[in-house]
Amino acid sequence: MSIAHLFKSHDKDLGGGFTVRRILPAASRQSVGPFLFFDHMGPVEAQPGARHDVRPHPHIGLATVTYLFEGAIMHRDSLGTEQRIEPGAINWMTAGSGIVHSERTPEDLLGQVRRTHGLQLWAALPREYEEAPAAFSHTPADQIPEIAFEGATVRVLVGTAFGKTSPVPTFSQTLYLDVQLAPGGAVALDGLPDESAVYAPMGAIEVDGEAIPGNTMAMLEPGAAVRVSSSAGARFVLIGGAPLDGRRYIFWNFVSSSRERIEQAARAWEADAFVPVPGDNERIPLPAWPAAWKHEAPREQD
Repeated sequence: MSIAHLFKSHDKDLGGGFTVRRILPAASRQSVGPFLFFDHMGPVEAQPGARHDVRPHPHIGLATVTYLFEGAIMHRDSLGTEQRIEPGAINWMTAGSGIVHSERTPEDLLGQVRRTHGLQLWAALPREYEEAPAAFSHTPADQIPEIAFEGATVRVLVGTAFGKTSPVPTFSQTLYLDVQLAPGGAVALDGLPDESAVYAPMGAIEVDGEAIPGNTMAMLEPGAAVRVSSSAGARFVLIGGAPLDGRRYIFWNFVSSSRERIEQAARAWEADAFVPVPGDNERIPLPAWPAAWKHEAPREQD
């Protein structure tokens, strides 16, 4: 068997009728390599005037990785970055010690029918970089390495594969591939990181002949060399990397190896102490404190 686990997605409403399929974190496993958050957005069609905006909100201890198949998103952050995200590009935002960003519909698209389809992942930063300065990296679609095989095309979004290395900067071993399979096409994957998984946002795939159910991520056995195929054609991604260097706490948009650090960040957001996004005064309020942490709000400092 080359498949170690199957993770089924569940629907998550982000507001405004925009629902995503969330796969990571899963009940049985927090992460695959550095990736501890995996959202499949859409495909969703918006009518003229409809907004699927994500208002300003904070992050610490992670990097967000945004990749679109269709549509466009306008990213703005507290560093002063304004970047239109379009299909094929990789946007890697390092939150580190703290950043605030918003993701909104570009103004030029508001008056028309439009579709949005893509993936957003979070990569936990290694402990030694959890408090690194915030940063933003945009890699245009034409700078992503691409390899063509018979019946398959592979884009190396992050990391190194098939002798090609992505220019996207990372903090630990990280691999993220976008693979398109023609009908009857297949691709052989080997030399993968210890933790790797595949997910098909379009079409159906088989791993070594075993069909993967729709909206399901298949985590591969460590060291597995696999053949991913599709009888009707499909598009799938592979994610992976070195295992995390310890457990991570997650509350809302905060990730850290220290629960106390998350509580500190939550207090700072409630106190409006984060640097804001220039020109965007909206903000998403802190949600209720998780019951599993046995208090309803961050503890006051002594």
